[in-house]
Amino acid sequence: MREGQIQRDQGELNHRFSDPPLLILISLSSGPKHGYAMMQDILEFSGTQLEPGTLYGALARLERLGLIAPLASEDRRRPYRITASGEAWLRDRLQVLERISETSRRRLALRVATGGWRC
Repeated sequence: MREGQIQRDQGELNHRFSDPPLLILISLSSGPKHGYAMMQDILEFSGTQLEPGTLYGALARLERLGLIAPLASEDRRRPYRITASGEAWLRDRLQVLERISETSRRRLALRVATGGWRC
C-alpha cells in the first residue's frame, strides 16, 4: 500500500470514529458558543471537521436530552451552553476514556516489552 493511501485511510478512520456529542460538550465546557464557533473550536482542538448537518443533528439530540441549552440570541446565530447534566455526563465519559487510554498504554507497553504479539 502506498504512503498517500495509508494517510488518506487513517484520516478517514479518524473522522469516522469521532464522537460529535462528546466533541460538542468539550467545546461548550469552555463557555457558550454558536454552531460555527463550535465547529472551529472542535477542528482546532481535535482535528475533526464536523459537517453542519452532523453538528446541528447532534445539537438537537443534546438539547432534547437536557445536556445543553440554547441562550437568547441577538442575531440569527443561536448560542448554546452546557448544562449541569451535560457537565456530569462529560465527566463520566472522560473517566471512561481515561480508563480506555490507560489500558491501551499498558497493553502497548507490554507488547513492546515482550517483543511482539503472543497468541
